[in-house]
Amino acid sequence: MSKRLPPAIFLMGPTAAGKTDLALELARVLPCELISVDSALIYRDMDIGTAKPDKATLAEFPHRLVDICDPVESYSAAQFRHDALAAMAQITARGKIPLLVGGTMLYYKALLEGLAEMPSADAELRAQLEQRAEQHGWQALHDELRAVDPESAARIHPNDPQRLIRALEVYHVSGQSMTAHRQRQATENSAGATTGGTQLPYTVAQLAIAPAQRQMLHERIAQRFTLMLERGLVAEVEKLHQRSDLHVGLPSIRAVGYRQVWDYLDGNLSAEQMQERGVIATRQLAKRQFTWLRGWQDVHWLDSADCDNLSRTLKYLSTISILA
Repeated sequence: MSKRLPPAIFLMGPTAAGKTDLALELARVLPCELISVDSALIYRDMDIGTAKPDKATLAEFPHRLVDICDPVESYSAAQFRHDALAAMAQITARGKIPLLVGGTMLYYKALLEGLAEMPSADAELRAQLEQRAEQHGWQALHDELRAVDPESAARIHPNDPQRLIRALEVYHVSGQSMTAHRQRQATENSAGATTGGTQLPYTVAQLAIAPAQRQMLHERIAQRFTLMLERGLVAEVEKLHQRSDLHVGLPSIRAVGYRQVWDYLDGNLSAEQMQERGVIATRQLAKRQFTWLRGWQDVHWLDSADCDNLSRTLKYLSTISILA
C-alpha cells in the first residue's frame, strides 16, 4: 500500500468573505500553522489597505509569507510556489498541518499544478511596450496580443497593463506565446502525474468561504473600505507616495485600494471618486476570484453568514479523514 500523504488545508474565497477569521478559529483548535496566499500581504508597510492582521494577531498566530517584500520588489507565482512548498515542508516536519489562507487564486493554481517555465523579464522591452502604450493606448497592445496569442488576449483585459505587458514580453523574448508555454507545461504535468513529478505531495482539503448572497459581500466590501479610510489608509499610501522609487507601474501600487488612493494623491481623483472607485475595484477583484473558484475542483463551500462555520469545517475535515 502507498504511504498516506500528509494533510494540508486550503482556505480560499473572495476578498472580505471572512477567510482570516475562520483560519484563526481553526488554528485555535487544530495543530495548524498558517501560510498566507495573498499577493498584497507580502509587502511591508502596506497594512491597512491589505487588511493585514494586526501585530498582536500575527504574534499569536504567525503567518508565513507576510511582510517578505519591499513594495518596490516584484514577486511572482513561481516564487510563491517555491516559498510555500518550503514552508509546508517545515510545518509538516514539525508534525503540524499547513493551513493556507488567502484569495490569490493564481498562487493556489501554481501550487497545485506547477507553472510553465517562462522567460525572465526584459526591462528594456517592457519600457518599449509601456512607451508604445502611452503613444497608442493599451487597446493597441491588446490588439497585438490578440494577433499572436488569442487565448491570452481573451483572459487579459485591455485595462490590465501588468499582465498584458507580461504576455507580450513572453512572446517577443521567446518567440512562443504564453498559451504555448502553458500547454507544454500541462502536457508535462499529465506525463508527470504517474510518477509524482509535479503533483503536490499532500492530501489537500479545499475550502471556500463566501456569503451566499452576493449583495451581502458587496456591502461588506463597502463597509471595509470605509473602515480602512477611517483607520488611515490615505496616510499609509502617502508615505509610499513620497518614495522616489515607487510608481503606479509596480504590482504593489497597483493593488486594489492603493492605486485609487495614489491617483487621489496625484490629484487625478476627488476624495469621493477615490472611495467610489476603490469599492468598485474591490468588487471587481471579488468577481474575478469567484470566476476562478467556479471552475475549481473538489471545493467545499461555506456561507460567511453562518454562525457555525468552525463546526461545519471540522465535521467536513473529519468526513474526508484529513485529520486522521
